[in-house]
Amino acid sequence: MNDTGKGFFQIWLVDGLSLWAVDKLFGSSIQFADAWALIFTALALAVLTVTIKPVLKLISLPVTILTFGLFSIIINALVLQMAFALNSGSYIASFGTAVWASIILAIVNSIFSSLLFK
Repeated sequence: MNDTGKGFFQIWLVDGLSLWAVDKLFGSSIQFADAWALIFTALALAVLTVTIKPVLKLISLPVTILTFGLFSIIINALVLQMAFALNSGSYIASFGTAVWASIILAIVNSIFSSLLFK
């Protein structure tokens, strides 16, 4: 199911659970000051996913086609870094960490979405 088929609250919930899982997997490379920082970063990620990400995908469509879709990983990493930048209580070590985290986040998002919302 794509992002437009889900309600905003569902996107926010799944992003929050996925960010928590990625936080546990990445250790000190991704950190949240407290639960509120995680909640607000998930909110920022959900808002960016609904608003900015489709625009970035449209703008980068030629490059995405040339790279057989692999450039979409870079777009996901940029959106993830933007979400972390919007919240002072969250930390992500580098763009490389954002790339790997966005790959894991996509997988974990799919798992949580399929388990919670069939």
